[in-house]
Amino acid sequence: MKFLKFLGTRIITFVLVIMIGVTTIFFVPRFMPSDPVENMIGQMISKQSNMTPEAIQLYRESLSDTFGLEGSLGEQYVGFLKKVFVTGDFGPSLAAYPTPVMDMVRRAVPWTLGLMLTSTLISWLLGNFIGLLAGFRKNKWYAKILEGMAVFLYPIPYYVFALALIMIFCYVIPVFPLSMTLDNMAFNWSTISTILKNSILPALSLILVGLGWWVISTKALTTSVVEEDYVYYAKLKGLSQQRIMMRYITPNVALPQITTLALQIGGVFNGALITEILFGYPGLGKLIYTGIVQADYNLIMGTITISIVSITIATFVVDIIYPFLDPRIRNT
Repeated sequence: MKFLKFLGTRIITFVLVIMIGVTTIFFVPRFMPSDPVENMIGQMISKQSNMTPEAIQLYRESLSDTFGLEGSLGEQYVGFLKKVFVTGDFGPSLAAYPTPVMDMVRRAVPWTLGLMLTSTLISWLLGNFIGLLAGFRKNKWYAKILEGMAVFLYPIPYYVFALALIMIFCYVIPVFPLSMTLDNMAFNWSTISTILKNSILPALSLILVGLGWWVISTKALTTSVVEEDYVYYAKLKGLSQQRIMMRYITPNVALPQITTLALQIGGVFNGALITEILFGYPGLGKLIYTGIVQADYNLIMGTITISIVSITIATFVVDIIYPFLDPRIRNT
């Protein structure tokens, strides 16, 4: 019964977050100064200067219907909700007309997920290991060096670190390409090696900056847990340092970090989007940037909606799994 109450609360929160996010995404593009329909008409007139006013008006009405801009704001909102939750069709993209937005999103999502999940997992595992070591062996010289490096990395924004990596490894020491370049998408070793080479710098910028936070937070948790009575009792029993760290300290440090991981997913995703733009990485970040520059309502709403839903689902799944890892939460 307690778990069902916990689950019900999380489901309600999940639905509210989705609705607030989707509603925000619907209204924000409509406050932008540029009009996607007029932009497209302007492009058409520049190519075909002999269009009559009647043809332009028909074209305007057709585009307004295509981009979901017909009717009142309330009618547009209801139509948008149907697209999001029923049909999953966000219409064609203005930037790549008449390509459907969902086709572009489907091609971009694997790139963003691959970059984000890989960098987040590596950063989390490595940061927790180093932080645990730095907190448990806090009087050792190497623990102090590791903590100092984490303090240096932590305040650096993703984009600043990305720009530094670009300057060093793309210009000063041109080891890696500046942007993603793929000649073909055939599944062979040549394509895989090209993808890996193009992904190293974007992933490295996310891993190193995220690493600072995980080391600092894990070190602080470890220092606190080491002072607990049960750890002191384990030392009095004569247990080895390795067993104390693995059996008594690591589980109690890892549990809060799992919760923190769920909370950090959104921040990591934002950093990944900025990094994609800087490196020309073909993920959702680049699509969002294209949509903003082109005032492409459908592309903006489609990409950001998918991003919000993905982040919320990931957070929800971690939140639901956590009580099975920590009985104290399940029984409260």
